Amino acid sequence: MTGISDDDRERVELLHRVSSSKNEFKKLTLQELKRLQELIEKKDYSHDKKAHKSKVKLLGKINVRIYELEEGRGIWG
Repeated sequence: MTGISDDDRERVELLHRVSSSKNEFKKLTLQELKRLQELIEKKDYSHDKKAHKSKVKLLGKINVRIYELEEGRGIWG
């Protein structure tokens, strides 16, 4: 039986924070967002069409939020 890796634990913890509320997503630091992005990109969800679609959608949101934080402002202002 295989154990749960540290990366999996970290990914699940960050995903739980993100999914708990919209405000929690905006509270993530730039480093946390980049780490979550890295962890999600490594995980293969191709066997589950819905999970893969959610992965792509979340990666898009993460990219937008990273852009906002790096530019020091939101997209619209």
